Amino acid sequence: MKIESNDKTHAIPGPAVVSLSRWLEQVGVTTCTAWRWRKRGWLKTVNIAGRQYLTQEAIDEFHRRTSTGEFSQVNKVPTPK
Repeated sequence: MKIESNDKTHAIPGPAVVSLSRWLEQVGVTTCTAWRWRKRGWLKTVNIAGRQYLTQEAIDEFHRRTSTGEFSQVNKVPTPK
């Protein structure tokens, strides 16, 4: 999106913050999983007027960390007694 004023064109960047609920819908993750990720410090949110939001930097950092396998764990299958 661009705005023209006084013969100058200014580009407006994308949203600086995205609501956590909207991002969860886009990614396909439940609120419970997001709560766990926030509790572990994997996902950093910002509280604005009592609602949780994600900055683009936090989203980029989360995707970078997941792509490197930082959050991967070995699947532990319980053994029968």
